[in-house]
This record gives sequence, C-alpha cells and structure tokens, in this order.
Amino acid sequence: MPTQRTIAFSPPDIGEREIEEVAAAMRSGWITTGPRTKQLEKELAGFCGTSYMVCLSSATAAEELNLRILGVGAGDEVIVPAYTYTATAAAALHVGATVKMVDCRPDSWEMDYDQMEAAITGRTKAVVPVDIGGIPCDYDKIFAAVERKRDLFTPGGNTELGKRIQGALGRVAVVTDAAHALGAVWHGRKAGSIADFTSFSFHAVKNFTTAEGGASTWRDIEGIDNEEIYRQFQLYSLHGQSKDALAKTRLGAWEYDIIAPYYKCNMTDIMAAIGLKQLERYPEMLMRRREIIRKYDEACDSMGVRHLAHYGKDFRSSGHLYLARVPGITSEQRNSIIAGMAERGVACNVHYKPLPMMTAYKALGFDILDYPNAFDYYANEITLPLHTKLTDEDAAYVAECFQDTAAEVLGTAEGRGRSDASGMGKTA
Repeated sequence: MPTQRTIAFSPPDIGEREIEEVAAAMRSGWITTGPRTKQLEKELAGFCGTSYMVCLSSATAAEELNLRILGVGAGDEVIVPAYTYTATAAAALHVGATVKMVDCRPDSWEMDYDQMEAAITGRTKAVVPVDIGGIPCDYDKIFAAVERKRDLFTPGGNTELGKRIQGALGRVAVVTDAAHALGAVWHGRKAGSIADFTSFSFHAVKNFTTAEGGASTWRDIEGIDNEEIYRQFQLYSLHGQSKDALAKTRLGAWEYDIIAPYYKCNMTDIMAAIGLKQLERYPEMLMRRREIIRKYDEACDSMGVRHLAHYGKDFRSSGHLYLARVPGITSEQRNSIIAGMAERGVACNVHYKPLPMMTAYKALGFDILDYPNAFDYYANEITLPLHTKLTDEDAAYVAECFQDTAAEVLGTAEGRGRSDASGMGKTA
C-alpha cells in the first residue's frame, strides 16, 4: 500500500477569488440581498439558458416556492421518488400537499416511470424527478407520461397566479429537484431549461457553492409573464414585503407594504459574492470532475463494480456524486468496506437511505417493503469522494483503497481484474 493519505468526502473548493469578492462585499456595506445577488441571478439564468433565476437561502426553499408559485397545496398530490434526500418530499409536505412515493426502476436510481404514470390521478399537480449525482433523468419518458395523463388533469391552484400557470400548462407540472445538477446537459439543454420548474442547491458540499443557498428557475410559459413570476418569488422570499431592501434605499423610497404574511428565505450578497466567482471557475471545475470520474470508472470496471454513467451521447452530468455498487454484497459488507476505507483515511458515504426507512416517513405510513428496488439499490451502494480538491494522486489512492478494501471484505483477490458489463440505469 502507498503512504496513507487523508481524503475528505466533499470539501468546498474556495479560492482567493471568492475570498476577495466576499471581502469586497463586506467592505461595500451591502451584505444582505443586494446588487451581487441580483447579478448572480442574471449570470446563472444566462448559464442555464432561462429567462429568470431567483437566488434563495436553500434548495429546499427553492423547491417549496416552486410548488407555491404553482399554487400547489392541501388536497393536491405530488409524486416523488422513494430514493432521494428528505428535502424532495419535505417541500411538498410544507405546502400541505399529499406525497406519493414511487419506487426505483429495477437496478436503477431513477423513478420507475411506468409506476409514476400509474400513480397520477385527478389530484396530482406535480411530479418531482431527482437528478441524482448530477445525471439528468429521462425527461422524454417523464413528459410523455404527464402528457398521456392530460385528460385526468383539472387545473386548480390556491393562488390566482397558480391557477393561471396550471391552466396554461394543462397537465401535471414537472418540478425537478436538480440539487446536484447545475451544469448538467440533456439533449443539448442545460438543467434549469428542461423541466417546467427547477430547484438547485448551492450548499457547501455541492459542485457550485455559496456556502448555503439555492435557486429556482423555470421555462417560459405561454401566456404567463415571467416578471410576474419573479415578483411573486420575491414576495414569498421576503415576508411578502412589496419592496426589497435594495429598493428601499433609494432616496425617499422608504415606504412599503406587506402583501401577505409570507416567508424569509432570501440569499445574501455575501453568499452571492462566493457564487459570482464560483461561476467564473465552474466550467473548469466541471472538466476536472470529468477527469476524476474517468479514473474511478477504470478502477470500478476492472473490479466488476457497477457505477453511474455520467456521460453519454445525449446527456452530460455535472459529475456531482460517484455512486458505486458492489454486486451481491450485503449492507453489512457495504458498511465494512466504508469502515475499511475510513481506516485508510478515505471518507465515503451512502446516497441514499430511502425515505420510507426514515422515522418521519414511516410515521406517515410509508413502508420500505413497498419499495423493494429502492432498498436493493441502497443495500450495496457506496459513494466515493468526488471533488475538485482531489489531485490525480489522491484519485488513484482512492481507487486503490477501494479495490483492496473490497477484496479484503469479500475475502477474495477478485476485487481486481474482473469485468462486469452489466449496469444500473445509466451506467458505463
């Protein structure tokens, strides 16, 4: 074995450019939502190919406000995958909707799209695909499914704007959780411009970070004014206040109204300062992730370990997470491999423990026995560290540790030298 290294799972990649911009924001005297936040919104919208972007305090807030803009609420149903992080479902619960969970496809992280279509009823107002690891879902199948169920759809909406948006769509809305997927491409279109509404995460562990934070964006909707949607996002994110702090600083413009007792989830200029410089570096960061993924792919292919395919002829991932599965192992063996990696200084993780296994969702009546594919996918999944602070030597060390640790736990030297062409959903 080579000299032991310490490999963190997902540290933020913050450089001097970000630090200097944060310092400039602090020296400017404007540290809450202000000019830098507005600039980041414009630049991110341009990056994604959408007309507007709204920067917020988190991806969870972004997803919740997407649903509120649509007018989704009590009495409505929202379909989510069982294999995801809690924020995907929690946002729908926050607006008062009923969550319906759908299992994975066999041996895949993606929702079973046939089950998703079957779950659509006259009460369904949104489906929430999740681009796990930064890999876009199969949006051809998703949009085809909601179109086929168009006859079941009755526009509703608990707000006047929501009623008009639902009426303009005339079908169940596709509201993607793209927390991992900023910069991903599907059929030539970037994440954000694919679904009807999209939420992104800029949390510290994400490819692109503002420390915390997230954003909402949407496709142009015929007959709906984008500026009206943007204004409603602003109201929702700042207490229903008719003027933001920036507008109130104009001479003589102190007076404002509270349109409704809404929420507080705006982004600050300190956060946006990080994001502005992250965005300058982001193309090269995405390229670096691709280089590391190539090295991991080679190691996993030699072991017969299945892994997500991040790149294909009609899609390109943001390369956020490296999910790998050792065929045939138990969850106990999986945990032993993770522990063995930790002993070698390599931090690994699991993405995800399905929601029906969590206390909060069991209390709502969900049972993992109803989601066997999600459980099978989880039971032998290991997420390797993938971030732009890794050197080539670090990536090689991770791969070697993974090969050796898996071989030790399985009691065989077959961890190296085998090849298994079978996959799991989008796989190499």
